[in-house]
Order: sequence, then structure tokens, then C-alpha cells
Amino acid sequence: MKGKKNKQNQELSANAERQARRRRQPTLNRPKAFRNQFPTILIVCEGKNTEPSYFNQFRLSTINVKSIGEGYNTLSLVQRAAELAKEREYEQVWCVFDRDNHPNFTSAIALARKLQFSVAYSNQAFEYWILLHFSDHQGSEMPRTEYSKKINKLLKPHQVQYDGDGTKYISKALFDLMQGVDKKTGKLRITLAIERAERNLQVHQGVAPADAESSTTVCKLVAELLKYS
Repeated sequence: MKGKKNKQNQELSANAERQARRRRQPTLNRPKAFRNQFPTILIVCEGKNTEPSYFNQFRLSTINVKSIGEGYNTLSLVQRAAELAKEREYEQVWCVFDRDNHPNFTSAIALARKLQFSVAYSNQAFEYWILLHFSDHQGSEMPRTEYSKKINKLLKPHQVQYDGDGTKYISKALFDLMQGVDKKTGKLRITLAIERAERNLQVHQGVAPADAESSTTVCKLVAELLKYS
């Protein structure tokens, strides 16, 4: 089992490294018409800025990503995703939303699964996924009001900032840093984030997602995207 886990981690690291190299390569000669022939993953996000500005920066070689921020939350977001999914055929449909004390959080997860959509939830918020790239947080409770302060404290040595109280956009500089190598471990930060998120999900195994603070399944969506890098 340990050998299988190590092999999976090696594959994730290899995929993430290809993703990082692809971001450094010029794309001026890439034929857009050819890319449009690829299947598309639809990612419907609660946030209008943070999540779309993150997912739309992935450069994938064999699939397109359509990430949109609808401004809906939990149950209404899943219902909106169902409407969008009727407009054309998608390879996969993902719903991305936060716990954030929404009363319909559990019902939204159940409806998404009934519709055969995948869910990338965060308890409490998507910024927890950002944090895991730079901090080995063990999954204990953390108020979402502390996320931006903690993230920016970790980003300060890199001279990068996350405007968590303003635009909430993930800049190219921050995205590239999240894809980079952690000097302490020698691993890609995105690999570390996936490993930490998966471990924390195990910590909360058997606990309802609404009560599993802090945790995120954004790692599952990112791992899926990296398969196409």
C-alpha cells in the first residue's frame, strides 16, 4: 500500500513538473482551433474571482478547462451547474464551493453527487487550499477570517501578496509560486498541498464534510487536472 502511495505521489509530481515547464514555454504558436477539439472540464465556482482566477491559469495539453464564477452558493450553485451542463457536452462537471456556515452545504453535496457532478468543497474556505501550499496545517479548526493574514505572512519572504480582503484574485505571481519548488522539502508545492489535503481528509474520515474543519477536496480536482498536463 505504501509503495502504491509513493508511486501515486511520484506520478503527481511528474505531472505537476510538466505543468510548471509548460507554463514557462511560449504558447504563441499553439493552434487554438486544435485545442478547441479537446474535451472540456466545466468548473462552476461559488467565488467570482478567486477560484476562476486560479483554475483558468492551468495549461493542460489534452483537455480544456472552463472555470466560471457564478456568484451562487452551495445548493443554488449546483442547480446552476445543472443548467450549464445541459448547454453542451462536458467531460466532467465540478462544483466548487465553501462551507462558510451555509445551511444547504450538505444538501448541495448530495445533489451534486445525485447529478453525477464532482465536488471540490472547502471547510471553511477555498483559501485553505492556498495555505496548504506553504504551511503543513494539520486540519484543526481555523476561522476563515485568519486565512488571508496567515497566507500573506507566509508569502512575505517571496514578495508576493494575496489580496484576500479586496479583489481576491490569484495573480500570476502567486499561481506560479504555488506551482514552484519548496526549498525545505525539495518537492513541488502543489504536490505538498495535495498530500497535506489528502492526509487531513483522512484525519476527518467518518466526519460529515460540514463538520470537518479544516479540510478541502480541491486536492481531488487539482489532481484530476494534473492528469492532463
